Amino acid sequence: MEKLFLVHYGEIGLKRGNRSYFEKKLAQNIKLALKGMGCAEVRRIYGRILVMLHPDADVAAIHEQLRKVMGIAHFELVLAVEQTLDAIQDAALELVKDQQFKTLKVETKRANKRFPLTSPEISARVGATLLGATGASADMHTPDLRCNIEIVDEAAYVYVEKIRGVGGLPVGASGKVLVMLSGGIDSPVAAWRMMKRGVKALFVHFYSYPYTDKASLEKVEELVSILAAWNYRTLIYLVPFAEVQREIVTQTPAPYRVILYRRMMVRIAQQIAAAAKAECLVTGESLGQVASQTLGNLRVIEDVAEIPILRPLIGDDKAEIMDLAEKIRTFEISTLPHDDCCSLFVPDHPTTNASLEAVQEAEAALDVDTLTKLAVESVEKKIIDN
Repeated sequence: MEKLFLVHYGEIGLKRGNRSYFEKKLAQNIKLALKGMGCAEVRRIYGRILVMLHPDADVAAIHEQLRKVMGIAHFELVLAVEQTLDAIQDAALELVKDQQFKTLKVETKRANKRFPLTSPEISARVGATLLGATGASADMHTPDLRCNIEIVDEAAYVYVEKIRGVGGLPVGASGKVLVMLSGGIDSPVAAWRMMKRGVKALFVHFYSYPYTDKASLEKVEELVSILAAWNYRTLIYLVPFAEVQREIVTQTPAPYRVILYRRMMVRIAQQIAAAAKAECLVTGESLGQVASQTLGNLRVIEDVAEIPILRPLIGDDKAEIMDLAEKIRTFEISTLPHDDCCSLFVPDHPTTNASLEAVQEAEAALDVDTLTKLAVESVEKKIIDN
């Protein structure tokens, strides 16, 4: 008997002609996620992926890390045995001997149709052996314990616990995006949502030192470190934004400040995205949450965008966003106090429905091209590993 992890995917199985590409990407990500934990090999078989283990593998750490790999529907720690009924029965007995249960069900999936018994016949024979050895009763509906058998390729895999994965698509299979990361609650959640759809996330953060302290820089690096557990090796661009804000504050009407901040951020971010070959921008905006996130203001901000802006949280309320932030463990860091550059110099009554013409007229007082160029040239890049 050999102990290993058997990985199942869900949505990837619907990809038909592109399925192999997604399988390879998932296998590659599993290798990245398990680096240094005693993973001997990651191997693709029919409809599944095997994670082979060294004798000294950290099984508990691998278990926890597999729970974070986007694209995994569920996985199991299994005993792999020869495709004989005797070997399968021995493996099943080994797995259930230390379990506490009164009722039992055996379920079999036979992908290898060359095996001489059908799935119901295998389940019946193994079930009879287990019931005779343990004194348990059969229960086909709500058993205390399920013994699962999968006959695939040249081996049989037997397990009693199915662990749910995060689902979605493998990170990197859907392209690359640049996430505008503020340090608050919303944008890390937006990034995680996009990663689950298979994108590789790069990050950009705007800060206003010396008008603010450097707490926001420390926060975003901690947040990116957390997200790197799903995103793997991650690049963050740090953009000094104080000079841009100073110009906006001194040259334009107060009610338009936040919108003008955001328009400049989009201009700067899309240049960074172009250099990094990211296909779109991602924000944590949620409709109506703050003054700059009304439909009218979002339209005015997006007017300067030359690439798509994706807003995965646009229809979520704050409670839903906070719940997911707790789940992915970014909430605690996000709620630490810091000075946000967008909250700096905010007027008492920002406009909630600015007209494009009025904003463009206010913006005419700025040397937009020079400010954008100076900000892009001042960008600092940092790499954060998972």
